Amino acid sequence: MNRNTDISPFRIDIPQGDLDDLRDRLVRTRWPDELPDAGWDYGVALPYLKDLVEYWSGDYDWRAQEARLNKVPQFTTVIDGQTVHFMHVRSPEPDATPLIVTHGWPSTVNDFLDIIGPLTDPRSHGGDPADAFHVVAPSVPGFAFSGPTREKGWGTNRIARAWAELMRRLGYDRYGAQGGDFGAIVSPEIGRVAPGNVIGVHVNALANAATPAGPDELDNLTDEEREQAQENEMWWYGHSGYATQMATRPQTVAYALNDSPAGQLAWNLEWFVDHDPNRTQQTPADRDAVLTNVTALWLTSTAGSAARLYLEAGADGWGVRPASSGVPTGVANFLGDRAVRGLAALSNNITHWSEFTTGGHFASLQAPDTLISDIRGFFRSLR
Repeated sequence: MNRNTDISPFRIDIPQGDLDDLRDRLVRTRWPDELPDAGWDYGVALPYLKDLVEYWSGDYDWRAQEARLNKVPQFTTVIDGQTVHFMHVRSPEPDATPLIVTHGWPSTVNDFLDIIGPLTDPRSHGGDPADAFHVVAPSVPGFAFSGPTREKGWGTNRIARAWAELMRRLGYDRYGAQGGDFGAIVSPEIGRVAPGNVIGVHVNALANAATPAGPDELDNLTDEEREQAQENEMWWYGHSGYATQMATRPQTVAYALNDSPAGQLAWNLEWFVDHDPNRTQQTPADRDAVLTNVTALWLTSTAGSAARLYLEAGADGWGVRPASSGVPTGVANFLGDRAVRGLAALSNNITHWSEFTTGGHFASLQAPDTLISDIRGFFRSLR
């Protein structure tokens, strides 16, 4: 690890010229055609994207979102040669449990703004003060203010080692880990690299437990789980184009992502809204939250760097089932999540499993109260 362990306060302050350039690019978007009545069958629907871009270039207020982000204490430090940006909010409760939370793609720490307050100060949000956490929310290397990455190798294992070092620098020897999407891969990995420090791991959107890593894994499942895993394979076949590109040739798509904000928005919507939002039962993510994530990546020129995480994770052996750390692990499956318990149990010590018929893949945005309740319930027995 890099021996410069200084931690410096950080504040977001985007030059106005960068915002003017973004708006100019948005209003000059060169739109493609669309097949009649195609809807969402071929990808993000043109009318939906046009409406969102019009809002982005007009009424969307980055300065208001910037001010909201800056209300949360933020810092940077250098770990393993990489600048790491993070939020750090200590609870007013002296016996609070430290918790490191990790976002996924194409998110940023903005996803956590609605859950940090209740997690750190449950007393002020109608909760039990015994459930309080000190929250550390880092930006994944390559994303927004932790980007871009400057060398190969920043996969999930290296991120997990960096997070363990971050918690050590902050003076936390015993802590929990939580995450969704890629954060649901990083968080269990922290338990593998620092099993003596991690008291428990809670995840949502556990993407790497949805499909079998090989045909033999199906033999370990119940009939119901086997049917679900096979359905998941078919679903993933029709939705994995973006991931295949970023896991194999991320630099190629980086040129378009870094040059066209409308194109970057469409690419990110592959996961934020990957089908007709008027027909899905998932709770829609607030459009300001989606645009704040996209804008943060745009203003830091890190959409291409963030895309590299897929290739780096593949080099780490993503798709190969890792051994369990033995750390107690809780899984929350929200509406649209596809984790299979029998597959999750092959790599994790599952002690808690929840199924919810609301929310969506980005639970901190789509079902924050339910996510908070599940995190509290899981860690309550581990404190």
